[in-house]
Amino acid sequence: MSENQSQTHTLEAEVPDGAEVTEEKAAAAPTAETPETKAEADGEVSAETPEALAATDDGDESTGERRSNKQAVLDEEGDIAADYLEELLDIADLDGDIDTYTEGGRAHVSIVTEGNVLVGKDGEVLDALQELSRLAVMTETGRRSRLMLDVAGHRDKRRAELTDLANDAIEEVKSSGEQVRLSPMNPFERKIVHDVVAAAGLVSESDGEEPNRRVVVLPN
Repeated sequence: MSENQSQTHTLEAEVPDGAEVTEEKAAAAPTAETPETKAEADGEVSAETPEALAATDDGDESTGERRSNKQAVLDEEGDIAADYLEELLDIADLDGDIDTYTEGGRAHVSIVTEGNVLVGKDGEVLDALQELSRLAVMTETGRRSRLMLDVAGHRDKRRAELTDLANDAIEEVKSSGEQVRLSPMNPFERKIVHDVVAAAGLVSESDGEEPNRRVVVLPN
C-alpha cells in the first residue's frame, strides 16, 4: 500500500442506547506491555523512527528498497491496530468504519463513527485507545509504535483549536515582550504548539511534570 493510501475496515453492529466501553469488556480485549516513554511515541521528543526500524544491515540496500521496507512496517502497524480495534469495538457492541493510512512517517488509524463515547472527556478515552493500539502493535512485532489514532475527527478539531491558541500566545508574546504559559497539555498537543511557535520564529519549551506539563512561549 503506497503512502497516504487508505484501507477501510467496516463493523456493522447495533449501538445500544447509552453503550459504554466498560472495564469488564475492555479487559477481554488483547493487552500488551507499556512502551518505555509515552512522550517519545507521541513525538514531543526523539524516538526510534520507522526508517531506523525498517533499515537492514545491508549497506548496499537501495533507497527504493529502504522506502519499501519503511512502508511495509507502517502498513503492518496500521493493520495490527485496525484488527485490534475491530475486536474491541465488537466486544463493546459498537459500530464504525476503520480507515488506515500513512502520513508523516507514521501509521494512522481513524475510527469513523457517530457520538463521542470513544473520545471521552478531553479525549481521555481516545488517548487510552491509542495507547492500547500501540501496545497491541508492540506485542505483535516487538517494536514500539508511533501510531496515531483519531475518532470522529476529534484530533483534527483539536489541532485547529491548538493552532489558534498558539497563534494567540505568539501575538501576546510579541506585543508584551513577556513569556506566556499555556494550560497543561499532553505530549501530542504540546508538539502541535511547539511546531506553530517555531514556524512563527519564536522559541517555546515544555515546563513541569505530567500531568501538569505545559508549553511556555518565550520572547526573542
